[in-house]
Amino acid sequence: MEAAAKLFRDRGYSATSMRDLAKAVHLQASSLYSHINSKQEILKDICFQNAHRFLAGIEQIEKEGRPPREQIRQLIFLHLDVATSDATSITAFNDEWRHLEEPDLGQFINLRKRYENRFLAIMQQGIAEGTFKDMDPTISMYTILSSLRWVYDWYQAGKTTSIQDIGDQITRIVLAGIEK
Repeated sequence: MEAAAKLFRDRGYSATSMRDLAKAVHLQASSLYSHINSKQEILKDICFQNAHRFLAGIEQIEKEGRPPREQIRQLIFLHLDVATSDATSITAFNDEWRHLEEPDLGQFINLRKRYENRFLAIMQQGIAEGTFKDMDPTISMYTILSSLRWVYDWYQAGKTTSIQDIGDQITRIVLAGIEK
């Protein structure tokens, strides 16, 4: 899985063959097929594992019942945690999911929508309570998510700013833009 995620990141899903993957894990292509059916299966596993990590994270945040401001902060740190704990697979998750085939593509899009709808509910709650500015919550959500996409590509443990500091800075910037 890790080797495939690295190849998908470096070459892209379409440009990666099963032969490339077999070479990366020091197997013959025919031997690799005894372990996995296709690179589509690997992409599906990468995408679904990450989607479930995000869903489990937002479910936990919702259960804690904190105010929307704190929930947004926790969501920022959730994204940073997922992105930096497995930067290789998060790249495939972010960039290569479009190569999923049906019915997996539809199922994956439904998982993303479930997450986005929950995120939007937090934004809408903050607007309704008067904590957040009265602005389009969808634009706010996608702006926040887009502001986190670069971290997995840039962050290097021990070489760059700490995740805590990155999260604190992003949180300050985001909240300055959405809070009343």
